[in-house]
Amino acid sequence: MTDRKRVNVRGLALEVLLEVTEQKEYSHLALRGALEKYLYLEKQDRAFLTRLVEGTVERLLELDYIINRFSKVPVHKMKPVIRGILRMSVYQIKYMDRIPDAAVCNEAVKLAGKKGFSSLKGFVNGVLRNISRNLGTVEYPDLSVKYSTPEWIVRQWTDEYGEETARKMLESQYKERPITVRVNLHRISRESLMERLVSEGVRVRKVEGIDCALEISGYDYLAALPSFREGLFQVQDVSSMLAVLKAAPRRGDYCIDVCAAPGGKSLHLADLLDGTGMVEARDLTEYKVQLIEENIARSGMTNIRAVQWDATVPDEVSAGKADVVLADLPCSGLGVLNKKRDLKYRMTPEQEKELVHLQRRILETVQQYVKPGGTLVYSTCTVHREENEGNTAWFLEHFPFVLKEQIQMLPGRDPWDGFYIAKMEKRQND
Repeated sequence: MTDRKRVNVRGLALEVLLEVTEQKEYSHLALRGALEKYLYLEKQDRAFLTRLVEGTVERLLELDYIINRFSKVPVHKMKPVIRGILRMSVYQIKYMDRIPDAAVCNEAVKLAGKKGFSSLKGFVNGVLRNISRNLGTVEYPDLSVKYSTPEWIVRQWTDEYGEETARKMLESQYKERPITVRVNLHRISRESLMERLVSEGVRVRKVEGIDCALEISGYDYLAALPSFREGLFQVQDVSSMLAVLKAAPRRGDYCIDVCAAPGGKSLHLADLLDGTGMVEARDLTEYKVQLIEENIARSGMTNIRAVQWDATVPDEVSAGKADVVLADLPCSGLGVLNKKRDLKYRMTPEQEKELVHLQRRILETVQQYVKPGGTLVYSTCTVHREENEGNTAWFLEHFPFVLKEQIQMLPGRDPWDGFYIAKMEKRQND
């Protein structure tokens, strides 16, 4: 137990940040790995670690701009460890008011020494104290720096939605959102699950307009909740729930979810089928199929199976057999930047265009599985019009489907994150 008390949370945060910024690991995976490794950390330390890592990552452009204003050495020329220490320290100074600036500076200097950079302790101390004294004088040159979002994204959102809406969308990525979960209604009612979660120390609130959804907060980690281990609920975004609800499967239907991992939407379909019919949850890799299978096992459902399949490869056996095809496809993800905090730095305009074409390849393939009169639901978690309305228009021009409903939610303007859903029905006479 003595070793456990010696964990330096700031040092651990630095390790996670270096994984993200230098080794290019996804921030949510790096953070999850650290939290799982140090399960014995106190709840307060876990919360501090999470806030510091997530906050530093999502504010990188702004933090670097501030550091460059007060450092003779540009950020990109600094040693990675020193760069990481300064970034997370400036985040604490600017955004974590409960921590005195002097304490932030002192801890940063200590950490530099512990990491083998005693010769740079004076540099770290000088830069941070200068920033602490003069932070209020910093003015941002544009929205890209102010909201720490690459210029091309700011420009795209402004062009597509106007400057006022774009600004709200940029601001929304920093608003905390509770985790949403879907009640496994074949196992428990929403009211009963709420009572159960409250008894486990979780704060719970209903999501208006979606009978199977709850918002939860105040817990330490999910695996510690007996109700989660028993499969009474599934962590699932509102957008995924809505896509399934719009698909509206009927008892006995055969449904294919073509990009299913980790399986939340597929399990929702199976739940709505009330033990009848069959849901085939497909994904590309063995690892993703394993994730689906783990969630199936936890849920206890029997009208669902996981299958490894490349969505771009036609499956002749399934042609014309599906009542419902759910195509929640790979996308730029720019509607959920408050969940995927480093995605905005990884995505490029070129990758975005490649995704448009990948989506078309998949749609062209999977539309074959829909029987006449059947339903195809196309959805993404982005706000990029070419991926959303643009691809829907292209699809309707080339294939015998009728648009039944189309939804575009924008973060900051609507109650949830940004996502897109198009429900289409295959014509009977084609």
